[in-house]
Amino acid sequence: MATYRLTIAYDGTDFRGWAKQPGKRTVQDELEGVLSRLFGEPVGLIVAGRTDAGVHASAQVASFSAEKQPPDALMRALNGMTPSDISVRTAEQVEEDFNARWAARSRRYRYRVETASVPDPFERDRAFWFPYPLERTALEACAAAVVGSHDFTAFTPTDTRHTHFRREILHASWSQESETILAFEVEADAFLRSMVRALVGTMLEVGTGRRVINDFESLLDGAARAEAGDTAPARGLYLIAVRY
Repeated sequence: MATYRLTIAYDGTDFRGWAKQPGKRTVQDELEGVLSRLFGEPVGLIVAGRTDAGVHASAQVASFSAEKQPPDALMRALNGMTPSDISVRTAEQVEEDFNARWAARSRRYRYRVETASVPDPFERDRAFWFPYPLERTALEACAAAVVGSHDFTAFTPTDTRHTHFRREILHASWSQESETILAFEVEADAFLRSMVRALVGTMLEVGTGRRVINDFESLLDGAARAEAGDTAPARGLYLIAVRY
C-alpha cells in the first residue's frame, strides 16, 4: 500500500462543491472516478479543506492510498482524463501515514470583491461585484480584529455539524489586487462552514458605514449568527494554500 499527495486547482462554478453528493457533480467524484480507472481499484480521497458549491481552489491538497502501482507519469495521466475545470498541479508518493486533512497546519483563502461601477463579464464567476463606496481603513480594522483566537459562532450557519466554534486566525488583510479588485486574504488553523464568506459580508457592511467596527468586534465573542451580516456569494472565494 502506497500513499499519494495531489495538489489540485479547480474552477468551482459548475461543481456542487468538493464532497460527493448523490446525483450532483462534485470535484471529489470526478477525481475519484479518474483515479479508480487509472489504478484499477476503488480510490477514496482525503481532502485538506472541503469547499462549497461555486468556491474555487488554486492549491487544494488531497491524499489517497492504493495497493496497485500508478501509471507512469501519474500527473500527466490524471490531467489527460480530468475535465477542463480541474487541473492536477502535482502528484507524488509520500509517507504512508500522510493525511491531507489531519496533517495540515493551516489553510489560506482569498476573497475577491469587484468594485467597478460596471461589472466585468470576465469576473462574473470569479469575484463578487459590489459597486458601492468602501472605506478601506474600516475594512483593514476588521481584518486586524479577527487575528487571534475567537469564537466564530456568528459567522457560520446555525444549522451546522460543528460543535467547536473557536478558531485561531494567523493572518488577515485586505489588499488592492488590481484597479477594480479588492481582496481579503485570511489564514487559520481551520475554518467553519461559510466562515470566510460570512466575515466578508459583515466586513462590507462596516466598509459601507452600515455597521461600526465596535459592533463587528463584539461578534467575535460567540454572538448569534443572526447578529452578523449576510454571507457573501461563493464565486469570490478561493482556497489558495494549505500549509504542512
